[in-house]
Amino acid sequence: MLIPIRCFTCGNLIADKFQEYNEMQESSQSQEEILGSLGVERYCCRRMLLTTVETIQQVIPFYEAIQKRRVDVQSEMK
Repeated sequence: MLIPIRCFTCGNLIADKFQEYNEMQESSQSQEEILGSLGVERYCCRRMLLTTVETIQQVIPFYEAIQKRRVDVQSEMK
């Protein structure tokens, strides 16, 4: 997963808060409470945390399919 290190708009560090944000998200707290307790006050920084998506889990199947196809093509060429 690629977590943005800094907010794209203001440049504040947000990557150091991401792990704790994910852990707190599993509890029944609201997003407003979580972000407030982490000290994320600006809307731009909140946007960065709220909209970050784990894309690696979506990409892995394509990577595995490419690797399998590469092996199949190499075996056909022999």
